[in-house]
Amino acid sequence: MSATAVPTFITPDSTLRVKIIDACGLTCTFCHNEGTPVTADNLGRDAGEFTATGRTGRVSIYAASNGATFLSAPVPADDEFATVLSQLRDALGFTELHLTGGEPTLHPALAKLTAIAAAAGYQVCMTSNGEHGAQVIPRCATAGMDRVNFSIFGTTAEELAEVQHARYHNPERAQRKISALRAAIAACVEHGVKANANIVVLDHSHAPRVHRLLDEYAPELSVRLLNSLDHGQESIDAIEQILAERGARPEAHYVTAGVSGSRTAYQLPDGRQVWLKHIRPLRLPDTCAGCRFNNDTDCQEGFYGVRLYRDRAGRYQVGVCIQRMDLCLPLNEFLTSPLPQEILALRTREYRQLPGQRTR
Repeated sequence: MSATAVPTFITPDSTLRVKIIDACGLTCTFCHNEGTPVTADNLGRDAGEFTATGRTGRVSIYAASNGATFLSAPVPADDEFATVLSQLRDALGFTELHLTGGEPTLHPALAKLTAIAAAAGYQVCMTSNGEHGAQVIPRCATAGMDRVNFSIFGTTAEELAEVQHARYHNPERAQRKISALRAAIAACVEHGVKANANIVVLDHSHAPRVHRLLDEYAPELSVRLLNSLDHGQESIDAIEQILAERGARPEAHYVTAGVSGSRTAYQLPDGRQVWLKHIRPLRLPDTCAGCRFNNDTDCQEGFYGVRLYRDRAGRYQVGVCIQRMDLCLPLNEFLTSPLPQEILALRTREYRQLPGQRTR
C-alpha cells in the first residue's frame, strides 16, 4: 500500500506547551530551548543583549535573532498556575498540556505541576531527555502523567557525545546520560506511562541509531522519526530508506487541524508501529503575513501551536513562534488580543476543510 492510499484522520489541535524550567544537563548543539535564551548565560543582560551561547556550553539557536524580550524562570506549582491553565483552557479549548524545558525532570515540583494540570482537566505529557526520569516518573505517574516523549540524540555514548558542546565530548559522561535515559524509559513501562522516542534523522548515517532503538530498547517504546528541515530531501530520503529496510507499511495519516504538526503511522512486520512526523507549511493568516521568515526556506516550524512561559519578573507570557519571540504577550494582553480568535478561526477552518475523516 502506498503512503498516499492510506486513510487520513483530522483532529483539531488541543495542546498547550508550557516551559516549566530552563535548566538542562545536556549541551546539544542544535537546541532551540523553546525560543528563550539560556537563562544562566544571560543573567544581568537586557533584551537586545541576549546571546545564543555562553559559559554553560548550552545553546538557544534562535536567541540571537528572534527578538526575545525576557528570560524564562521556573513555573511554580501554585494556585496561580492552576488559574492560568484554566484561563487558556477556556479561551482556546485546550485539553492536553505538554511540559517542556530545558529538562522538565529537573523541576523540583514536577509531580505537583502534573497534578495541578490534571485537576484542571488536562491530559499531561512531557518532553524529556530522561536524565532524572527514573527518580521522578513514578511520582508523576501517580499524579496523572499520561505520556513522555523522549528526545533521543544518540543511542550510544559516542553518538550522544558527538552532538554536545566540545568541552563535553566525554564518553563517560555521555554514557551516564544514556543509562539515565534507559532507566527513565523503564520507569515509564513499569508505572504505566506511555513512552515515545523522538529521533531526528539527518541522513542515512543516522540509520544505525534508529535500528538500535527498535532492536535494543523496550518494545513498549513507540518510535517517531522526525525529518531535519536543514537537511531537506536528504533527510526525507534517509527516513524512507530506513522504513524500507524495516519492511514498514503505511497505515494512516494523522493531521492536527490548526497547527503545523502531522504524522504517518507505519506498521513493521512484527506488528510494531513506527511514526513519521511531518511539519506542514501552516501559518497564522494575519500574524504571519508580513513576517520576514514567512517563506519556504526560513520558517522552521510554521505555526506549531501556543506556548506558555513564566518570566523572571513572575509574569506569564504566551508565544506563538520560537523564531519570533517578539510576538510573545503577557497572558492578560494575549487573552484580550485578536490572537485567540485568529487561532480558533484557523483551527475551525482547517478542521472543516482538510480532506479526511474527522475525529476528536
